[in-house]
Formats: sequence, C-alpha cells, structure tokens
Amino acid sequence: MVFWYILQGRVMKKFSLCAALVFLASLSFGQENFGRGEDLFMQNRPTEAAIFFESAIAQDPTHVMAHLYLGIAYEQMGRLDEAIAVYRQVLGRAGDMTAIIATNLGNAYFRRGLIVDAIAMYAHSMEADRSYAPAYLGRANARIREGSLNDAISDYEQYLLLEPRAPQRTNIERLIMYIRAEFVEAERLRRVAEENARAEAERRRRMLEEVSASLQGAAGASQGLSAGAEDIEAFEGEFELE
Repeated sequence: MVFWYILQGRVMKKFSLCAALVFLASLSFGQENFGRGEDLFMQNRPTEAAIFFESAIAQDPTHVMAHLYLGIAYEQMGRLDEAIAVYRQVLGRAGDMTAIIATNLGNAYFRRGLIVDAIAMYAHSMEADRSYAPAYLGRANARIREGSLNDAISDYEQYLLLEPRAPQRTNIERLIMYIRAEFVEAERLRRVAEENARAEAERRRRMLEEVSASLQGAAGASQGLSAGAEDIEAFEGEFELE
C-alpha cells in the first residue's frame, strides 16, 4: 500500500511537471506569435499581423499587449466592431495599461459615432491615470461633436498642460480661440435680438395705444340735439287772438 502511494505521488508529480512544461511551451509559442505579429505591425502590415496576434491571444488570453496591437490592427483595417470587442475583452484586466486600452476603446467608439460611450471611456481612462494626456484630447474632440463647447475647451487646455510640446498645439489653440469668438458673437447676437424684440414690443404697444385712443375719441364724443325735419321755422308777423 505504501508503495502504491509513493508510486501515485511520483506519477502525480510527473503529470504536474508535464502540464507545467506544456503550459510554458504554450506561453512560449504565444510569445513567438506575438513577436512575429509585432514585426509585421511595425512594417505597416496590419492584416498579416492580426493573424499572429489572434494566435498569441488564443495561446495566452491574458496577453494585454497582444490585445492592444490586435485592436489597433483591426482599426487600421476598418473593422471597428471587432476592435471594440478586443479592447472590451481585456479592459478589466489591463492593469497598468488600463488608461491606454480605455482611450483606444474611446477612440474606436468615437469613430463608430457612439459619442456618449466614447466620453465614458475617456473618463474611465482618466480615473486610471489622471496624467494620460490622449484621454483629454479624445474627450475634447468628442465634446465638440456633442456640442459641449465649454467643456471641450477645458479638456483641450488640460491636454496642452500635460503635453506642452504637442505637435497639434497651434491648431488646438486656434480652435479654442475660434470657439471663444463664437461664444462672443453668439452673446452679441442674443443681445441684439433682445433689443430688437424690446423695440418691436414698444412699437406695437404705441400702435395699439394710438388705435385705442382714436377709437375712444370716436366713441366718447358728446352728442348734440338734432331737430331734423322737426326744426322750428321762423315766423314773422303778428299773432291774432280770436
């Protein structure tokens, strides 16, 4: 009996060792696929790279970088729904890369026209890393699309604080100036419209008063007595008494 337990223990250890070797081999194979995919990706060959990233994820579903690169490759290929699915699949376990994955997911939502979802993902990115500048730029652009211009300015300014040497700085500053100029013009037009409305209201009030006064004059004039056909005719001569 003792021999049986010893033998069983050796078998179990051998099995565990084999399983570990298979697992390590699987990880190694997945890493090899990722490396080949990365090389192709850097050569701007997303379609070919995607095949290897898919294989790498199949071998290691926790491979965050493989998900990241595959999502970008799908975006480059115009497969936005698949890119969104890949980013969502890894977002909850992205760890230190959460801000990057969330921002990329927000960008994919933005390109898909899902502005509310995009803004939510940019906010998720900021919660993970307040200093991740691309999230502010993405949310600013989404807020422009949404029509929240004041909030967009705030995000653009925060982005420039985090990225003072951003290549797009000049364009962003011009956009901020344009938006502010639009606000000034809108306020001017609002005031002009209010003044015109007050002037028009005053003109109508005066017109109504004038019409009312003229009607009141006609209705309230004193009426004189008119004899008409019964006017007394003048009579000259003497009356005779009988």
